[in-house]
Amino acid sequence: MNSKFDLKAMGEGIVYVKPVAVADLPDEVQEHAGDLETLFSVHNADGERLALVANEQLAFHLAREHQMHPVTVH
Repeated sequence: MNSKFDLKAMGEGIVYVKPVAVADLPDEVQEHAGDLETLFSVHNADGERLALVANEQLAFHLAREHQMHPVTVH
């Protein structure tokens, strides 16, 4: 099943949580990551990063606290 899907069509308030390798982030962000190798990014349907946090549980909690509906992206 390799078909294009319009993520915006899924509805308002859905955000996407995905793991991000710290090594792939800008140096100034890496400095704040401490000894973590992976952070979790929260994105809106346009792909705009809304948050970058230490773990997946925190990403989901943050989204829900802001009345958003988080889903995992691999």
